[in-house]
Amino acid sequence: MGDSKKKSRNDRFAIYILAAIIFGVLIYYNFFLTPKNSIELHQKLQFAGDFEEAQKYILEGYEDNFSEDDFDFIQENTANRVGQFSLFEYNDKSYVIMTSPGTEKLKVLDVEELPEEARDFFWEFGK
Repeated sequence: MGDSKKKSRNDRFAIYILAAIIFGVLIYYNFFLTPKNSIELHQKLQFAGDFEEAQKYILEGYEDNFSEDDFDFIQENTANRVGQFSLFEYNDKSYVIMTSPGTEKLKVLDVEELPEEARDFFWEFGK
């Protein structure tokens, strides 16, 4: 009777250890291996070994928005600047907000209301 309790306790302990390892691997992957801002994304794309490696950073369903020609251009050229922007759309106005790339927490650097032509472009672009 004591052996079965001990074995059951050991089995539960092994399951907890396995769950902790899996959880730790997921956190490690998410924290260290996925880009969190524009600078990290640029570095991942710039130093990707091939197009297939770069494609893993494209959100599923949006693969058609990033071509092999785009990848080749990024590989062959040096960026003049890496910016990070957010687009806020409301019923009758749109704002572009430039945020700080490469910082732990986003900070707003600039806010501009978009002209109607740019608003229409981004409205169509996002469809």
